[in-house]
Amino acid sequence: MGYDVRLARESERDCVISALALAFASDPCIRYAFPDPDTYLSAFRPFATALGGGALAAGAAYIAGDRAAAALWLPPGVESDGPGIGAVVEEFLPPDKQEVLGEVVEGMGKHHPHEPHWYLAMLGVDPMRQGQGLGSLLLKTALKRCDDDGVIAYLESSNPKNIPLYERHGFEVMGLIQPGDFPPLYPMLRPARA
Repeated sequence: MGYDVRLARESERDCVISALALAFASDPCIRYAFPDPDTYLSAFRPFATALGGGALAAGAAYIAGDRAAAALWLPPGVESDGPGIGAVVEEFLPPDKQEVLGEVVEGMGKHHPHEPHWYLAMLGVDPMRQGQGLGSLLLKTALKRCDDDGVIAYLESSNPKNIPLYERHGFEVMGLIQPGDFPPLYPMLRPARA
């Protein structure tokens, strides 16, 4: 089935975040942080906005499949909103989980590239549309841009089920981040291709 991928407009911010909220509802790492359904629904939007919302303003947020799938890419020089993420963590997580999450952030910092790179903050497909190739289409489109720029791509896979998808698109697992009782988080890097 053929689907279009296009850049999301700023006016589509709510649609993008809603698609991601559906996609991440069973994500092990996100649900570790926000296990209660009501908390998840309250916390996800500000968390996703702080983590990857800068992609919309940077012209690097993609949508596909009638807005059933979305990806937030941060291009070189654009970063997540650290204070915004901290505010969500402080408001919604109990202190014991905040400590573990601090160790997760430290582990992420050890793997996150320091040279110019494209960072895939979030990619998700509405569960009703998964298995139709939308995730691959989003990756293929954005990775062409990375390759055109001659820049590496980086992500952290918060769900082991997604690793084969990323590997098919050239990403390689760099390690494992798993402090305490946190689910496994896999930093992955993809070299630029000519």
